Amino acid sequence: MGRTDHAMPADLAVIGLGHLGLPLAQAAVAAGVETVGYDPRPRGPGSGHPEPAAGVTAADVRRMLSAGFRTVDDPAELGRVRTAVVCSPTPPGPDGTPDLTALTGAARVLASRLRPHTTVILESAVPPGTTDGVLRPLLEDGSGLRAGRDFHLAHSPSRTDPGTRDRGYATTPKVIGGLTPACTESAAAFYGRLTDKVVRARGLREAETVKVLETNFRHVNIALVNEMAVLCHDLGIDLWDVIRCAETKPFGFQAFRPGPGVGGHGTPLDPGPAPGRGLRMVGLAADINTRMPRYVIQRCATLLNEHGKSARGARVLLLGVTYKPDLADLQGSPAAEVACRLRDMGAQVSYHDPHVPDWRVREVPVPRADSLYEAAARADLTVLLQNHRTYDLQGLAVKAQLLLDTRGATPVGAAHRL
Repeated sequence: MGRTDHAMPADLAVIGLGHLGLPLAQAAVAAGVETVGYDPRPRGPGSGHPEPAAGVTAADVRRMLSAGFRTVDDPAELGRVRTAVVCSPTPPGPDGTPDLTALTGAARVLASRLRPHTTVILESAVPPGTTDGVLRPLLEDGSGLRAGRDFHLAHSPSRTDPGTRDRGYATTPKVIGGLTPACTESAAAFYGRLTDKVVRARGLREAETVKVLETNFRHVNIALVNEMAVLCHDLGIDLWDVIRCAETKPFGFQAFRPGPGVGGHGTPLDPGPAPGRGLRMVGLAADINTRMPRYVIQRCATLLNEHGKSARGARVLLLGVTYKPDLADLQGSPAAEVACRLRDMGAQVSYHDPHVPDWRVREVPVPRADSLYEAAARADLTVLLQNHRTYDLQGLAVKAQLLLDTRGATPVGAAHRL
């Protein structure tokens, strides 16, 4: 396929600048790839710049812009790149399956501008069959071009670990599956500029299913330790000590830790033909993990009770309301359900989080504690939901009247652990 490089103002268009697109754009800019970002979502008034996301800070965005990264509002710019990567969000819809609205919208915009010889790659988490069954027809119908003949089409599951410095884009192997072998090679050539290792899947559906397996692996293993946490508490066994010992086994074990629920953007996915006939393990894991916020509430009520207090009217301070430590991302965080249920029981809920200046639950603002130690001393119960690096748990355990640690992060004996 011939290329007319001189006519192209950018090498790469990243469509969707959220938790998938922004880290990709950052990696591309760092690798010297001429990159534009297109995000159909409305942004802050007059900013035009992408919101920080997925561990890419406002300072990182400024550095990207000064290195030549541009955000564009005109879809015409999408027709002048060599590679277009679709990173639209696919959040769970009302029925739990991924909502492809943003993805189909992006596909239509791209289709109207698609030129021959472009490589189109989908990174969004989707049910197997989506790249070929949804994206491909939209691109072909809107452009009059044929995938595999006039343009390359591939899928590469996103693998970001936001906020983890030692697992950057370059050191994380990238899986690629194309519609044809030539599609796979074209996508591999592109990602080869950004990462040290490219892994070729057999095809589109295999590449899509890699994400399904990786996400479900996380959810199933967290469900297992969450179930163990409930059992061990009942039996008076220190599960955190059990995990510490178990993870010294050099084979056949990977440590996962319990918590108040599973947050994050990767929702467990059962692509089976019908509910109940697909992945039973995944449905069970989802049930267990979605019950964890309720279990945390039960433990809160019991602790208050044991100390002669009722949940009604109790002052409860929630520490860390994001889904991941040291990040501002609230996506899927169990903290919202914990706050809701505490409020429903009549508790006075406040929160502290260095990364979240303003927090609303069911549209109602939750009061933010200014001074952490004063708030913990005043509260009847303090609940650690996310262990940010800035928290001095030893100091907190001394100040707090009652401390429930859902992350097993406090020194032994300093608090009640999940």
